Amino acid sequence: MVALAALFPVEGQSADVAGILTKIAIGLVFFLHGARLSPKAAIDGARHWRLHLLVLLSTFALFPVLGLMAGVLVPSVLAPQLYTGLLFLCTLPSTVQSSIGFTSIARGNIPAAICSASASNLIGIALTPLLVGLILHTSGGGISAKAVWDIVLQLLVPFVAGQVLRPLIGTWAGKNKKLLGYVDRGSILLVVYVAFSEGVVAGIWHQIGPADLAAVLILNAVLLALVIVITTVLSRRFGFSKEDEIAIVFCGSKKSLASGLPMASVLFAGPTVGLIVLPLMLFHQMQLMVCAWLARKYAARPEEPGLDAEAATSKA
Repeated sequence: MVALAALFPVEGQSADVAGILTKIAIGLVFFLHGARLSPKAAIDGARHWRLHLLVLLSTFALFPVLGLMAGVLVPSVLAPQLYTGLLFLCTLPSTVQSSIGFTSIARGNIPAAICSASASNLIGIALTPLLVGLILHTSGGGISAKAVWDIVLQLLVPFVAGQVLRPLIGTWAGKNKKLLGYVDRGSILLVVYVAFSEGVVAGIWHQIGPADLAAVLILNAVLLALVIVITTVLSRRFGFSKEDEIAIVFCGSKKSLASGLPMASVLFAGPTVGLIVLPLMLFHQMQLMVCAWLARKYAARPEEPGLDAEAATSKA
């Protein structure tokens, strides 16, 4: 999509049409998320409140603090717009599918991971725009009340509608996960294409060079490493089981591309959105590669009687 936008950017009246289609696609994605999310799956793991609290603090407190600390590198090392993208990345909720998938591969506490990842996304719909507004205001920017309201209309309202209609379409959605997966990925591709097209038309890509890309990659790597190390240390310090530690590390270290791109298209309307989502896109690929390796490392540990995933499930 980035290459396609660079060669054939959408502009003029076509860009207006693409913008409308993007909003419809975003609403559809969150409607389907609402239709697929089982309230029972979230309730089953909700009692493990210490684990969920640590995940939420990592997602919505630790990440933003580390992002603000990186402000000392602006503008000498990191361009202001890329730093805005890094701050935005730090405010996003965790992923759902990959957090649960890696927890399963690593033989971790799957019910707790389902609950934590789902709660993170639900809370993030409201909390992320508020954090972005607070942090950017502190850093000299800001998010308008209209942008927050747009988030509610485009993300929260469709999600609630999906939950309300879940008794009618939930079974169908559960049986057609593969088809709906194409809708999810297609919507993300459309958002990426439109966002980067705006950047190409506005000529902002002439403002970024190899040094800027290298800076973003290094900062993403440091950010991911710090969060993984800190969540691992805290999990062990507070006496969590190995299965709980796995859920905490994977749910607490991830950032959602599926939620982040639609939010960015609403919060940062204009040609700069392409630069702002660049740190998120790079972080997304990096977290998948690192966590895939880490999941296999966890999975290779020897079985411990009484401390397997089933035991952790009963504790949750």
